[in-house]
Amino acid sequence: MEGSGERKLIFKPLGLTSYKDVWKIQTVLFDSILSAKQKGNNNHDNYLITCEHNHVITLGKSGKESNITIHEFPGVEYVRIDRGGDITYHGPGQLVVYPILDLEQFGMGLKTYIFLIEQAVIDTLKSFDIESGRIKEYTGVWVDYQSATSRKIAAVGVRSSRYVTMHGLAFNIKPDLTYFNLIVPCGIIDKEVTSIEKELGKEVDFEKVSEVFRLNLLRLLG
Repeated sequence: MEGSGERKLIFKPLGLTSYKDVWKIQTVLFDSILSAKQKGNNNHDNYLITCEHNHVITLGKSGKESNITIHEFPGVEYVRIDRGGDITYHGPGQLVVYPILDLEQFGMGLKTYIFLIEQAVIDTLKSFDIESGRIKEYTGVWVDYQSATSRKIAAVGVRSSRYVTMHGLAFNIKPDLTYFNLIVPCGIIDKEVTSIEKELGKEVDFEKVSEVFRLNLLRLLG
């Protein structure tokens, strides 16, 4: 696919923010790009939102509520959403990334885009001496990905329309992993969830990891 239009990417770091508030921001930006494309304007802005969320469980449109293992979770919001994928948890210490992009401007399709997001995580983890990769049957990024004890460290769930994307990536830097016990993460029964902090066995700098990831993603986007 040939790229079209001048690529302009605006970075929007939102910090610790409620899921529904960021979803509204995403939707406004997503709709604005779709509207511009429908009017023949290919020189619109693209956006890169980064944040952490207050404790929330989200269920994608193909998800199953049976993957909620504990139905009483005080202090944790529950939201059904319009992305692909199953169920996941977001909370403090997890980097959440929402690229609102017109993929036609970047000359790529959806599969390439998802591969690129995963690669940005893989490259970031390598900077912190953690080897990671992909598993054929699942999306996301995995530690010990070639073994039976592979552990998920980043989840990907994307919505797209007319090559415009929203939703995106959840990257476990230093969240409280016990919250994942509320669900069957991504509907995968036999795999564990991990984080950079757990893998390294020491405290990590959230902002430093976030910046390394952002720079890797920008490099891969070109």
